[in-house]
Amino acid sequence: MRVKDLWRVGGLALTLGFLTLFIGGGARHGIGLVLKPMAESLDWDRTLLGAVIAVFMVTTAFTMVLVGRLADRYAPAWILAGGCLVSAAGIGLMALTEHAWQALLLYGVVFAVGNGAISITPVGVMLTRRFGARAGLANSIAISGMGVGQLLILSGLSVVLVEAGWREVFLWLGLLNLVTAPVLLIGLLRDRAGGTACSDSPGSPGSPDGPGGRAAPGDGATVRQAAGTGGFWALMAFYAVCGFQDFFVSSHVVAFALDQGVAPLLAGNLLAFMGLAGLVGVLTAGAWSDRSGPAWPAFASFIVRNALFLLVLVDRSPAAIAVFALGYGLTFWVTAPLTVIFVRDRFGGRNLGTISGMVTMTHHIAGGLGALIGAMVFDAEGDYRAAFALMLALSLVASAITWRLARLPKTRH
Repeated sequence: MRVKDLWRVGGLALTLGFLTLFIGGGARHGIGLVLKPMAESLDWDRTLLGAVIAVFMVTTAFTMVLVGRLADRYAPAWILAGGCLVSAAGIGLMALTEHAWQALLLYGVVFAVGNGAISITPVGVMLTRRFGARAGLANSIAISGMGVGQLLILSGLSVVLVEAGWREVFLWLGLLNLVTAPVLLIGLLRDRAGGTACSDSPGSPGSPDGPGGRAAPGDGATVRQAAGTGGFWALMAFYAVCGFQDFFVSSHVVAFALDQGVAPLLAGNLLAFMGLAGLVGVLTAGAWSDRSGPAWPAFASFIVRNALFLLVLVDRSPAAIAVFALGYGLTFWVTAPLTVIFVRDRFGGRNLGTISGMVTMTHHIAGGLGALIGAMVFDAEGDYRAAFALMLALSLVASAITWRLARLPKTRH
């Protein structure tokens, strides 16, 4: 389906979904930008900030499961606008942080709850309902908002960090979330009142009872049946490795670059331009998965990661760090639109939301551990070499897992 056809079916919903993930994705990675100067200013070690990020990830993981259930009952306008308001309070008040408990509460709990409410889960539910079988491209476009947000928001905040300081970075993130809330509320209520879910006739691809619409109650595996398959546990292990690596890199790549003598503005923009590379990666992965299934783009992303982690272990020059950051960015969002495709292809639609939520929760909890362990390694060793070696080993394991997933038959019940 062409983009102009998506716009005809639900252009406002698609735009607001993109905006939601633009703000949520950009704000989520702000702490990686300020990790080193914040730790030095408050005389904290990086393990403490790693623990804050870990609490954030675990809280977000469980919030996304709850939000998924709420999205089945309530209009997305209230969920997304409410999430922006809670996010604004949590991230904005981080500018006043002086003590560790404040960071754990404001970032690890309050901001995490708000950010979880403006995540892929409620946006995906909203767009899938609107576009039915056409939701694949719609979700990929919306998810690309995370990459664009990471690029534009963090590029701007890199300048704020250099010119004003880390506290002002949190203030700007709070303001962005605050002004987005009424836009989402008014826009989505208008869309709900005046739009239609999808005008296709019953049985057509975009309708609830057509292919790609809501699955029939008996179509697919129960959670117990899914958990009894090797494919389920391979999928969980793969997403755990993916999350562990993703949030190690996003939390520490700027600090790592600064440690190697990279200029602050350039170091901050490495994280921003990872978002641009991620935009290319996620759109490529979506198109590739439509042709050959989700496992092959996932496998390719880990082959790239193998080379990148090896590169940074042997070469820590500014050029090598830039290649690492941009190359990793290409793989950064690849698995996001593939989650529901993996689950749908292997377990059907009966418990699509529940099983997908479990996979996403695993990804985020492992991500918290990745951020924490990276910080612990730095504080113990004085650099990230051992952490990068661990990432390379895990990447090799994930490559083997995705190769196995690519060769497993579909296991729908």
